[in-house]
Amino acid sequence: MEGEQQQLRNLRDFLLVYNKMTELCFSRCAKNLNYRSVTMEEEQCLDSCASKFIRANHRLMSAYVSLMPSVVQRRMAEYEGAAANVPPIETEPSADHMPPVISSHSGNSPTNKQLDSVSDLPVGK
Repeated sequence: MEGEQQQLRNLRDFLLVYNKMTELCFSRCAKNLNYRSVTMEEEQCLDSCASKFIRANHRLMSAYVSLMPSVVQRRMAEYEGAAANVPPIETEPSADHMPPVISSHSGNSPTNKQLDSVSDLPVGK
């Protein structure tokens, strides 16, 4: 499944480059559309244009392939540095964030039914 998707992406990328090259070279080299055949001048122009485009594409791809590992390594170092600066996540809430606990062990403490609001809580006990 993954291999098929990669092949489709490669085909799509190739077709995009091919279509761009065709469009660019046609607009530069096709001078006269009155004839079915391509003139010698147009053919030479198309050959030159296509070979320049292919050479440029190869140079770009080789530069990309040679630079990509260093870019990935730099990004990984940045992510690791950013992860080191992130404060750790608390797994248990601290005591100052805990809600008050009402104990029902003493005889004079109110039950849950007796508490209608926060103002009914005993103060100082």
